[in-house]
Amino acid sequence: DVQLQASGGGLVQPGGSLRLSCVASGFRFDDYSMSWIRQMPGKKLEWVSSISWKGGSFYYAEAFKGRFTISRDNAKNTLHLQMNALQSEDTAVYYCAKFRGLRIAISGDYDYWGQGTQVTVSS
Repeated sequence: DVQLQASGGGLVQPGGSLRLSCVASGFRFDDYSMSWIRQMPGKKLEWVSSISWKGGSFYYAEAFKGRFTISRDNAKNTLHLQMNALQSEDTAVYYCAKFRGLRIAISGDYDYWGQGTQVTVSS
């Protein structure tokens, strides 16, 4: 069975940083691209970032360029999101998600999601 376990969220002040992690199991991790998706309170799901199966390519929504860094450690089946300069508007549940395609990533085509980790940015 596929499992994605997100962790690393918490309460931080504006300008602070967090590093999220997502530990994957139940599939060949390095054959699949991965994404971070967030959901702000009362809002729809919002794509944050994606990374290719080997980690050689990565993509960010414009709002997060320069602040967030996606990475993966395939030896440990782990996806990360380094989040810097956090703002109150970044308060959301952050989910990791697995692309359905084997070594191919079609936008929005996720078949498994982690449980999410709460990030709260507040003074």
